[in-house]
Formats: sequence, C-alpha cells, structure tokens
Amino acid sequence: MSGRRIDLKGHAETLRHRMSSGEFGSFPVVMGLLLIWVIFQSLNSNFLSPRNLSNLSVDIVGTGLIAVGIVFVLLVGEIDLSVGSVSGFGAVMFAVLNVQNGMAEWLAVIVAILCGTAIGLVQGFFFARVGVPAFVVTLAGLLGWSGLMLYLLGTSGTVNLDDEGLVATLTSHYFGNVAVAYGVAALGTAVYFLASYRDRRHRRATGMPCRSLAEIALRTSVVGVIVFAAAFVLNQFRGLPLALLIFLVVVAGLDFLLRRTPYGRRVYAVGGGAEAARRVGVNIVRVRISVFAVSASMAVVGGLFLASRITSASQTSGTGLLLLNAIAAAVIGGVSLFGGHGTTWSAFLGILVIQSIASGMALLGIQAAVQFMITGGVLLAAVVVDSLVRQAQKAHGRA
Repeated sequence: MSGRRIDLKGHAETLRHRMSSGEFGSFPVVMGLLLIWVIFQSLNSNFLSPRNLSNLSVDIVGTGLIAVGIVFVLLVGEIDLSVGSVSGFGAVMFAVLNVQNGMAEWLAVIVAILCGTAIGLVQGFFFARVGVPAFVVTLAGLLGWSGLMLYLLGTSGTVNLDDEGLVATLTSHYFGNVAVAYGVAALGTAVYFLASYRDRRHRRATGMPCRSLAEIALRTSVVGVIVFAAAFVLNQFRGLPLALLIFLVVVAGLDFLLRRTPYGRRVYAVGGGAEAARRVGVNIVRVRISVFAVSASMAVVGGLFLASRITSASQTSGTGLLLLNAIAAAVIGGVSLFGGHGTTWSAFLGILVIQSIASGMALLGIQAAVQFMITGGVLLAAVVVDSLVRQAQKAHGRA
C-alpha cells in the first residue's frame, strides 16, 4: 500500500512539474470540448443524440483533412493561405475530368491529388529555394488557384457529381453492421496499447524516462472507454461512417509519419530551430518544400470530401470560412504558431471543437454572427495559451 502511495505521489509531482513548465498537452482543448458539449446539451437535449453526433462525425472530415495538412506547415513555423483555394481547385479538377471528360473516377481522383502535390512543390520551391516569404507565396496561390478554378468551370458554374459514384460514397456510406464499429474500436485500443508498450521498451533500453505499465494500462483503459462509447453511439443511428474511418486512418498514419520516422523528426527539428537543424545535417530546403507538398495534397483530399458532402463542385468550392476554419482547427487543437510543437491529432480535436460550436448554434437557431464571435474567442484563447506555454518553456529552458 505504501509503495502505491509513493507511486501516486510521484505521478502527481511529475504532473505538477509538467504543468508548471508549460507541458499541457491536449488537456486544455479536451476540457474546452467537454465544456462546449455540456453547455449545448443543457440548452438542447438533441445535441448529444446519436443522429447529431453521427452527422457531426462526418461534417468534421473535409475541413479536418485540410487542417491535418496545415499542421505540417505550422510545425516548421510557416503558414499556408492557399489551402482553401487548392481544395476548391482540386474538387473542380476532379469534377471536370470525370463528369465533363469521362475519365474514370479513381483516375480523376489520383490526377487531382497529384495536381495538389505539384502545387505544393511549386509554392514550397518559391519559399524555400527562392526565398519569397511563405505568406506572400501562398497568398498569391490563394488568388491564382481560385482564378484557375473559375476558368475550369467556365460558364457552367457548377458540376454535379454522380450520386452513386466513388467520391459521393465517401460521405454517404455507413457500415450498418454493429460489429464493424466495435471491431474498429477494439483494433484502435489494441494498437494504442502496443505502440505505448513498444515505446516503453525502447525508452528503457536506451535509459530514457518511460511510463510505468500501470500508467500505460490506465491510459489504454481511458482510450478504450472513449472509442467504445463512440462506437456505441454511432451504432444507435446508422453505424460507422466511412468518412470518419478514413479520417481517423489518415490522422493516425500521418501522426506515425511525424512522430515515428526520421522524416517527422526532421520536420520537428526545423520547427524547433532551423539553424540548429542545419548544423546536424538536416536538409532544410527539402523539408520545407515537402511540408507544403503535404499541405496542398491534403487540401485536395479535403476538397474531395467537401464536394462529396454536397455531390457537386462549384464556384463556391474552397471559399468562405474554409481557410480560416482549417487554420483555426490546427491552432485551437494545440499546434504552436511558433513551430516545433503539435500533432495531427491536434487538428482532429480542433475541428471537433469548431464543428461542435457550429452544430450547437444550428440546433439553437442562433445566427452565424454569434458563431463567428465565439469561434474567434476560442481561437484567441488558444493563441494566448500557446504564447503562455512558450514563455513557461523558455523560463524552464525548454524552448
């Protein structure tokens, strides 16, 4: 019993030290999300209904995928203002190739994504190699790719997609069999435990601090409760949405790329200090170009999901608040504007916050102006927290 008390006391002291040194992790955004859900549920009992949560899980995907791409650019301390226009251009490119020119859907999707990758490489080249500020390059891209999108549409203005086609199915298909949602929940929990256990073994072998088995078991239990609860709720409506499954796979895959591969370590190194990264042999130019390529590619993927949601691509694709919501999602989720801090899961949490606010406002019949003000307030709070965290880390010699 005394050993257990000592262990708990040690964990409490470690937690207190991490908090005082600015290592909040995802705690603030998770607490904020729970508060938002409690408030809206108290105002409208339909907010946490299976139907609304299922719709919410699909609504977050398009913008969320764009936000995931922006995470890569923010990690190196830069910004990409062109992602909204690129997403609209990608959706229109797909629609024109498939609907107006008869190209197979799968091939049109690949071509559209490759066009996005090429756009990112070009913009990254002008920034990293030529030396034009990323703000200017991507602002020019915002205007240029919007113009090209309108040119491709011509006088038609809108291209309707096949309701039964591949792209339309991305957001309309649900796995009605309850075993699918529960199976994905079980697989996700198992993968989390194995990854945590493998990380512990690696850290112990190299003499680095690591989590205890008890802490890993506790964290896995929390993850399991969350994902199985989500599976239960989704099964109460239409089952697991294909769009949500794809989103989670992409987020997890890119998180692995960032945190478990040499490439990801280079991205964080550049964001933490470009000169220091250069001195240890990191190719700064190559890394910077690559993150813009990832951002633009993910923008096209997100644009295809947004087009799938309304089964059309039009002059309004990629416009409006899409750019602001995508950037806000990454920042609200915990990605630092100063670079070097954040994960793809940050974008997932951030877009969940933003879309939860939008969904709650819609249920309450509140005008969009109030939604903008609330989202702006949440964004400002996230940036303030980011600044305070950076100051705390500097004070403790961690930044």
